[in-house]
Amino acid sequence: MDLDGSRPIWLQLVDDFRLRIVTGAWPIGARIPSVRELAMQSGVNPNTVQRALTELDRTGLTGAERTAGRFVTADTAVVDAVRRELATGATDTFIAALTAVGMDLTQATALLQERWIDCTSVPPADKGETS
Repeated sequence: MDLDGSRPIWLQLVDDFRLRIVTGAWPIGARIPSVRELAMQSGVNPNTVQRALTELDRTGLTGAERTAGRFVTADTAVVDAVRRELATGATDTFIAALTAVGMDLTQATALLQERWIDCTSVPPADKGETS
């Protein structure tokens, strides 16, 4: 993980850990690594990791079980809400960048569809298609 000096490290860890959860790197219900392990992996002080994990606990993404460790929530609605929040932020950034270069919705939609196919090799869902 590359840390950015302009933001508190613990907030960067929160972002990284949230991403690990929504992408399934830390699956729903799974035990997550210990504070010590995460501190070693990230190259930061364990207190910094603990602060980030405490924030995840506060938001309901993780929870500590007294003797068993810390686990990703089993509540898929919580994970889905965070996934949507992250996607909304990325979408807002995308829209701002495209409007700044003069693209309209039709052009932006066409570009997104083209890039989606190129980057994922998966065609976007056709909204007009019926099953």
